[in-house]
Amino acid sequence: MLDAALIGLGWWGKNILKAVQGKSAKLRFVHAVSKELDEARPVADQHGLRLSGELDAALDDPAVKAIVLATPHSLHADQIVRVAAAGKPVFCEKPLSLRRADAARAVDACANAGVVIGVGQNKRFWPSMEGLREVLASGVLGKVLHIEGHYSNENSSQHFSSWRALPTETPGAGMTGTGIHILDAFVNAAGAVDEVQAQFMSTKPSPDPRDTISVLFRFENGISGLLGAVRASPFYWRVHVFGDEGSVEALGETQIKVRTRGGKTEVRDFPARDSLLAEFDAFADAVEGRAAYPITPAEMVHTIGAFEAITRSIATRAPVRVSAL
Repeated sequence: MLDAALIGLGWWGKNILKAVQGKSAKLRFVHAVSKELDEARPVADQHGLRLSGELDAALDDPAVKAIVLATPHSLHADQIVRVAAAGKPVFCEKPLSLRRADAARAVDACANAGVVIGVGQNKRFWPSMEGLREVLASGVLGKVLHIEGHYSNENSSQHFSSWRALPTETPGAGMTGTGIHILDAFVNAAGAVDEVQAQFMSTKPSPDPRDTISVLFRFENGISGLLGAVRASPFYWRVHVFGDEGSVEALGETQIKVRTRGGKTEVRDFPARDSLLAEFDAFADAVEGRAAYPITPAEMVHTIGAFEAITRSIATRAPVRVSAL
């Protein structure tokens, strides 16, 4: 059992705690850190956690063998470096950082310290996305030509926090909360991104935003791509990979559709699973040396590189190459 500290007990930190504590056979939380001690104390007491107000307290706690960060985005890179310097594995919620250089700095710090780093891209663990990857790896699609993705949900209006509305914390608006998951899926399925061109449109600002993001992609291997995200729209998830012999489409958490020549369509439904629990079990397996974490450090850094390129393209209204960052 891996004993960990949870840094941040906001909306998402509580979701992590609910998914893992008492349910995972591989990881448990023994310490929590929150700036809002009075608000956090009942939660900590309920789950039997030592509570403190600073990251250093968790780093100095000999009972803590790993750190989980559910903190504001702009803090991630520096916190990861501090955790690595303390010699402890670190799991960081998405986005790993807001700039490629910071993501690389964080990943390098973990590599130099010899500690595992995991990132919270729980959609990787959805049965639909695992099914999509299996079909893609089988070669049945032929030569892959194009990938599309869309992710929208109502979280931005239902779970508002003042810090999340700051441009310094959420550049690219919906890219930070939803689009980053599609980016991770794209990098995993199609490889490194060469160039992006983004369009952002807004009709109402936070705390209950109405905005959209659309992005065209060119990947280094010649694949094209298209991403869309709408904040404050009901939940919708789709990742669709097109080849010259067929296509595979992940819809929501548990279904894929495989289309092949001759008009054949196969629908596959999978049992649901708790993707948060799955990703933390995978992190514990990586720390204990049972298996590598399924998102590689190179993918972590490149996803943030593509993210930063998109935010720059929004600002300039022009194409941006990832290699130019």
